[in-house]
Amino acid sequence: MDLLPLLHDAICGGLAAAGFGVLFNVSFRGLPWCAASGALALAVRTIALGEGLKLEAASFIAALAVGIVVQLLPSGIGVSANALHVAGCIPMIPGGFATKAILGLFAITTQGSMVPNETLITALENSLRVMFTVGALGTGLAIPVFLLRPRLIKRAQY
Repeated sequence: MDLLPLLHDAICGGLAAAGFGVLFNVSFRGLPWCAASGALALAVRTIALGEGLKLEAASFIAALAVGIVVQLLPSGIGVSANALHVAGCIPMIPGGFATKAILGLFAITTQGSMVPNETLITALENSLRVMFTVGALGTGLAIPVFLLRPRLIKRAQY
């Protein structure tokens, strides 16, 4: 695996996640945590894609990694775990596939379309990729919450 694409994706993911942190009204003190969450997510996904996994599986593994790390962070950092989860994983939503799916569905509705079957199949493939990727992100974030949060709460009570 080449280090330059990994570094590029980590930096871009961190910047995007920090931007989403601003949209979610995360404090200025918490924006570096959002950036770290996004950088981790895209770095893990880039490594998984480099190992030959599909986008959906790579996104699941990256979301799982973000979910585990965020659940293990101390609660006194000043940022909600939910904000870190969402801000870190939003940059992994496949906007290109979503755009192709929507444009393909619009093309089908035009009356002068010559090959609607091929266009429909392509639009459905892109739509399914988006749905499975978003589902993988949600599942990857939810698993650590269900597995780690009860244990951390029990430890804090003792």
